[in-house]
Amino acid sequence: SSPEQAASELANAISHKDDAALNNLLGENWQQFLPPDGVDPEAVARFLRDWQLGHRIVKQSDTAWLDVGNDDWRLPIPMERSSKGWAFNIAAGEDEIQTRAIGRNELSAIQAMHAYVDAQQDYYQLNHRWAQKIISTEGHKDGLYWPIVPGEAPSPLGPNFAPAVPGEGYHGYHFRIITDGDKGEVALLAWPVEWGQTGVMSFMVSQNDKVYQADFGEQTTDKIAAMTRFDAQAPWQLAE
Repeated sequence: SSPEQAASELANAISHKDDAALNNLLGENWQQFLPPDGVDPEAVARFLRDWQLGHRIVKQSDTAWLDVGNDDWRLPIPMERSSKGWAFNIAAGEDEIQTRAIGRNELSAIQAMHAYVDAQQDYYQLNHRWAQKIISTEGHKDGLYWPIVPGEAPSPLGPNFAPAVPGEGYHGYHFRIITDGDKGEVALLAWPVEWGQTGVMSFMVSQNDKVYQADFGEQTTDKIAAMTRFDAQAPWQLAE
């Protein structure tokens, strides 16, 4: 009967992991609007903590939004009023949900670039050369990651860079090392598995740890495939 009641029912359903209640509130197809890897459990816990800290309803005519926590984090799903009362419209929040998922993936890609630089430094200390690949050849240690047995020192990169399913990517991104044969330098490229869906920006970093970004649009895969050396000229620009 009110957006306040709808918000309380949602928080209660999330708190109790009540799928039947969530189906009733959001529609039985609500999970199709989420990112492919679903909702991060830590994000759910953070939402519930923020709900306990405080929450308020912001109304705009026949639409209402739920803000929670001290920073007024906004649930991307609006509540809308009809003749039957107030209801969540998850379809209306689809674009914002996707935008936020893309943002998270892009931040994860940037963090991965910095982790790569550190890993290359560790690899260089061990081998006095830069690694030419991310995943080592089976039975060798010629990349930044290799599986270990108990008691062995870990590889410079952890197993997260080795996707369980080939081609799946890491947080919606593919990664590839490019080398400059003349200078012996290396750099890392990252680009979205599916442009516009899992990410928008492509990223590049060399051993100076400065991350560059560019949006190559629908031609992203072809543009990245053609790159063979580090070149930070336009359209690349420093990532903020």
